[in-house]
Amino acid sequence: MPSQHFLIFFLLLSFQVLTSITAKDTDFVRQVNPNFLGLNTKKEKLSHFKFYWHDILSGRNPTSVSIVPPPLKLNTTTAFGLVNMIDNPLTLGPELSSKVVGKAQGFYASASQSEIDFLMAQNFAFIEGKYNGSSISILGRNPVLNKVREMPVVGGSGLFRFARGYAEAKTHWIDLNSGDATVEYNVYVFHY
Repeated sequence: MPSQHFLIFFLLLSFQVLTSITAKDTDFVRQVNPNFLGLNTKKEKLSHFKFYWHDILSGRNPTSVSIVPPPLKLNTTTAFGLVNMIDNPLTLGPELSSKVVGKAQGFYASASQSEIDFLMAQNFAFIEGKYNGSSISILGRNPVLNKVREMPVVGGSGLFRFARGYAEAKTHWIDLNSGDATVEYNVYVFHY
């Protein structure tokens, strides 16, 4: 009988060991202390950035190019299906000649059949001051005919790791012949 108890004890112990090994091997998430990553949640800041986004489709050096033109078969006034890749300058003032503080890199796509409404996916990559090398990521809907459009900040890199917030876009100027435009952006972002 002692050997039976030993066998049962051994089987239970083996099951426990196998269960704990399996649990460790299959768990892919764990809680992490924010301080471990240098994130002191009491030191979170709210910053407001204001700059101008220049979408240049004309000229010899456009910063916005069509990579997917709208299908010719569709009879649409919204350019539904259009996709433009951008590397647009971000400046302090509305003039293209004012100080460049970064680039808006990404794309926008016409995502509506009934109104001029873009899906915006862009990174505001900064090149100025302590934010040089850091970026804020925007992903959202941009109904361009609205006076003010709001899009979410979905993250960032560098000083904007774990960033969240929103961006407001307001058209400052547009040339209806060329499509060139200047848009004022006000970005409100929580970051560490």
